Amino acid sequence: MAETDQAPRAAWTRYVRAQDFVWLLLFAALAVFGPEHTPVALSLLACLAAFQVAESKIPALDTERGGVISAAIKLILTYLLIGYTHGINSSYYIILLFPVMSAATTLGLIGTIVVTLLACAEYLSFLLFVDWSVQYIPREEVNELLLRVVSLPVVAFLTLELAEANRNRARNYQAVAEQLASANASLREAEAAVRRADRLAALGQLTAGLAHELRNPLTTMRTSAEMLNKQLPAANEMARELAGYIGSEVDRTNSLITRFLEFARPLKLRLEAADVTACLERAVAQAERHSPPLGVSFFRNYSPDVRPFSFDAELMERVFYNLVINAAQASQKKGTVTVKTRPVDGEVEISVIDRGVGIEPKDLESIFNPFFTTKPDGVGLGLAIVSKIVDEHGGHILVESRPGEGSVFLVYLPARQTQ
Repeated sequence: MAETDQAPRAAWTRYVRAQDFVWLLLFAALAVFGPEHTPVALSLLACLAAFQVAESKIPALDTERGGVISAAIKLILTYLLIGYTHGINSSYYIILLFPVMSAATTLGLIGTIVVTLLACAEYLSFLLFVDWSVQYIPREEVNELLLRVVSLPVVAFLTLELAEANRNRARNYQAVAEQLASANASLREAEAAVRRADRLAALGQLTAGLAHELRNPLTTMRTSAEMLNKQLPAANEMARELAGYIGSEVDRTNSLITRFLEFARPLKLRLEAADVTACLERAVAQAERHSPPLGVSFFRNYSPDVRPFSFDAELMERVFYNLVINAAQASQKKGTVTVKTRPVDGEVEISVIDRGVGIEPKDLESIFNPFFTTKPDGVGLGLAIVSKIVDEHGGHILVESRPGEGSVFLVYLPARQTQ
């Protein structure tokens, strides 16, 4: 019930604000206690009151051009009201503060100066209508006149200073909010990286122990299958075929265990100055040889500004091949995979872009976890090993993807030089 009440209340406060009642009270006091109660004077006061209240609710007036229009309308209405109520002697001179204050809050320094000068000129222009042959202004009233004119720029300056302070405070709050949002995003990324690292460490230890325990019985099974195959008579084809199956499945399992161990064991990087473009080209050429049935085209966009830097070319070629072949497999037939490089703030960015099936949002955080895969025959170690190699180089890998629109894998490597 509280939520349903809150929405109407929020909509109600958008159109009716506390300052609206203050404005209406001020104009009511001017109408009641002012020097003129004629229909024309009251109508002009009513127009000013209505415009002052409605000004903040008209989106078109909430711009710099709208502020100019608003100040012009108020100057015209105040000129008519002061002129109708005895001109230079009118007690309504105070309403000249409305256009001056509006300009100070919306138009900045130059706009405020222009509107203030126009307001002063507007008030002093009523001196042109004085018949100096029969009228004169006493000394004390000259001082009063000067005080009225001087009060306009004083109020304009103070209002401008207050408005600028509020705007600066709002900008500071906005900057702090943006910094906090950026810090929160970085913190979430760091937390995700720490969680992934913890999972990788735990699974790596488990994998290493399990792999070593499995190697011994597999070796025994392989040896036994070979000996059985040698001792079986040639006429027993079915038994020889089954023994062959045992040997091939043991080999396949051994290959899988080898990949587990590659993931689990610490990497020893051989850092040497190398050309990342040449490394990428070897990976793409290898992917082209292995993906002819897919009919995928590979588009290269290598930046000439990327200079040789220090990295393990053999391991990174494996990273690039894995990403490129995954992009080719995710693409539609006769699709295109784009490989790009460019320098970015002391790092080298390598992008692998496809327009394939994309990745579901729920899977984005898990694709670098070991044993996670969406392929029917996949093991789920390819991207985990890719992430590990990139992390060991002091870089990081990001992915942007939308289902049905494709994916972009971004590898960032520090462009460091070997000492």
